[in-house]
Amino acid sequence: MDIKGSIAFVTGANRGMGRHFARQLLERGAAKVYAGSRNIESMDLPGVVPVRLDITDPASVAAAAALAADTTILVNNAGIATFENLVHAPEEAIRREMETNFFGTLNMVRAFAPVLGANGGGAILNMLSILSWRAAGIGHAYSAAKAASWSLTNGARLELAAQGTQVVGLHVSGVDTDMLKDIPAEKSDPADIARAGLDGIQSGALEVLADQDTVDLKAVLNADPATVYPELAAMRPAA
Repeated sequence: MDIKGSIAFVTGANRGMGRHFARQLLERGAAKVYAGSRNIESMDLPGVVPVRLDITDPASVAAAAALAADTTILVNNAGIATFENLVHAPEEAIRREMETNFFGTLNMVRAFAPVLGANGGGAILNMLSILSWRAAGIGHAYSAAKAASWSLTNGARLELAAQGTQVVGLHVSGVDTDMLKDIPAEKSDPADIARAGLDGIQSGALEVLADQDTVDLKAVLNADPATVYPELAAMRPAA
């Protein structure tokens, strides 16, 4: 899909990845970029149309879809990470992850699907994660929610194919944003990740693996879990 002349809607656009998506869409010639955020007062990117949005609130999402009825590209970037695990963490934290990262994305897809269909099909890009495929010690609740979002992406792709909507899953490892500021790990430049995702829309891709760690993990998903999770070796019975 050609980004030049498109009308884009980006969630979580006031900072981090969302701000990079919005800026690069403008740089690539998008005719209009709606910048959705719960906190539009912090929106400081010239040229965007700020839209107050809480993706976990269906009424807020419906209002955004009605306002932005000319949208042709939806970038589902908004998300949270509580860094909580599954067995002993407060259930409320786990539900917050699912409500935002899965149901919030689903709310946007459901509300904007008819908008995109009416405007010729368009494209949806869902911000996913390497943790869609592998649980990690920094928060299994996030992994579970992102795995659900990956499945959502695949299902929506099939359901919206008939109306000509391209659905792109953007998978990435760590990105240098506020979300991971306290995590000591190698991180990608968010500008590079936004560029890879938008290149995927432009080229008609269905999935974008934005860094080498993600490429490497995707290649071994069919392996025995003991290969994917070498940290479990100590639990295996001796031969």
